[in-house]
Amino acid sequence: MGKIEKTIFILDYISSEELRRKIQKGLNKGEAMNGLARAIFFGKQGELRERTMQSQLQKASALNLIINAINIWNTLYLEKAINYKESIGEYIDYNLISHISPLGWEHINMLGEYTFNLNELETKELHRPLNI
Repeated sequence: MGKIEKTIFILDYISSEELRRKIQKGLNKGEAMNGLARAIFFGKQGELRERTMQSQLQKASALNLIINAINIWNTLYLEKAINYKESIGEYIDYNLISHISPLGWEHINMLGEYTFNLNELETKELHRPLNI
């Protein structure tokens, strides 16, 4: 970025509250994703200690895959919750929905015991019930 463009950007940033809010919103989304990544990648103090670039890329790709899976899961349940609220006649302010992030993870058990019983999975519904 040239000095003139940088100066123009800084002046725009100082004078425009809307631009500052837009930039802060983007920064907040990035920080939310980094927080989720830290919560998932807790082993070895969250450091990539693999020696080869291939191993580092595999670990980073696995982390991104898990982040995306959580993001999709949360998005599906946010949609399900909104549809439920509409079905019972509650007012939904759609302007506020753009402020909801699917990057939350407080409801996810990051540590603990996981059991997978395939017979039990076949008889259950596809989605867990809403916790409203």
